[in-house]
Amino acid sequence: MFEQLHDSSLYLPLTEEITELQRKCLELQYDYNATRPTELARREMLLREMFAEIGEGSFLEPPLHANWGGHFVHMGRNVYANFGLTLVDDTEIFIGDNCMFGPNVVIATAGHPVLPELRAQGYQYNAAVHIGRNVWVGAGALILPGVSIGDDTVIGAGSVVTRDIPAGVVAVGNPCRVLRPIGERDRETYFRNLRIPDELL
Repeated sequence: MFEQLHDSSLYLPLTEEITELQRKCLELQYDYNATRPTELARREMLLREMFAEIGEGSFLEPPLHANWGGHFVHMGRNVYANFGLTLVDDTEIFIGDNCMFGPNVVIATAGHPVLPELRAQGYQYNAAVHIGRNVWVGAGALILPGVSIGDDTVIGAGSVVTRDIPAGVVAVGNPCRVLRPIGERDRETYFRNLRIPDELL
């Protein structure tokens, strides 16, 4: 069954072996979410134990919600996640360096078959999610199983990402679509008509 977690096969997720390991992961997540704001060293230690990989300088505001407590999450350096990140991490999630996540973002790898008879039996499948480097995902966005997002891209708040999004674009909506490439005007203004100071360029 553990192989089927990672190859998009249909499987039954409530076997004794799977639930026993999952409970251990969730115990660590509980400890992480119970830390005090001053316990930064303890948070860092717990994240290193919880996640498959996590790079230096990454910080996740509690509460973190994850099916496996980050057990299958590979996170790069200097990643920041605001409050309420939800990781449906039944298989691998890859997140590159310098990514930012607004509040209440959901990254889901798990799905269920449309056929009612299979759902009634509890079948599930998983598909990995890949997020490139330096991606900003706005508040309340939802990233669905099997999606890849390219480097430097911005996903607008509230977007539902159902398909791959290329590098270097602003993408928004439900379903999420490319609005425009990141270009020269983004080197001049950072919000509406507010200009980027010359010393920052």
